[in-house]
Amino acid sequence: MSVELTRPWLSFDLGQEMQVLSWALNRPGFVTARRILWREVRNADLTETLDARAWLLEELAGLGAQDAVAFLTSRDVRRFQHAEAVVEGVCATCVATVGLSNAERVGMRVVRPQGAWGTINIAVRLSHGLSQAGLIEALTIIAEARTTAILDAALPLEGGAATGMATGTGTDCIAIAAPQGSDDYAGLHTAAGEAIGAAVYRATLQGAQDWLVDRQYFS
Repeated sequence: MSVELTRPWLSFDLGQEMQVLSWALNRPGFVTARRILWREVRNADLTETLDARAWLLEELAGLGAQDAVAFLTSRDVRRFQHAEAVVEGVCATCVATVGLSNAERVGMRVVRPQGAWGTINIAVRLSHGLSQAGLIEALTIIAEARTTAILDAALPLEGGAATGMATGTGTDCIAIAAPQGSDDYAGLHTAAGEAIGAAVYRATLQGAQDWLVDRQYFS
């Protein structure tokens, strides 16, 4: 597994330069990268007036990692999850950190205090080459698998008008990496879509279940 843990950093080496699509704070959109990073943060790091993007860029510069795609997470990066699925020779590798203190249900907003920074950050490396259109569809499969896993984890929302089970958090971020290719499709009926969905679902569900256990233990 090409994951290196040096707290507060977690690094996922993609094995080669790949096209990456995400809405990451430092390099959103379509970019090329060799690695995806997580930077663990504490409430003391991210004050109410801090420019989080500028702070992250400084941290990346100090690491010499300006070329990486990077996530911010308050989840202990030692609790990361890894899952892999192979379907018809197509391999999807998922690395995820799952924190749910910022949990939301789609179409609603929960009023939370400053410092509720829990989030879900998911990176997927796909062995199969995709076009930019294919990357977009792959991103939707990751989001669908994430949402299904969080629903299956069954975390009820508390506060205000929000009711029902959480579907994600208010600050989730996803990155999909794949070799450049001509395949425009990565839906649920494709080998790529099946592999992505299986890997992401397993990693996210396990991460959510671990978070729920940790919350009970430390509360």
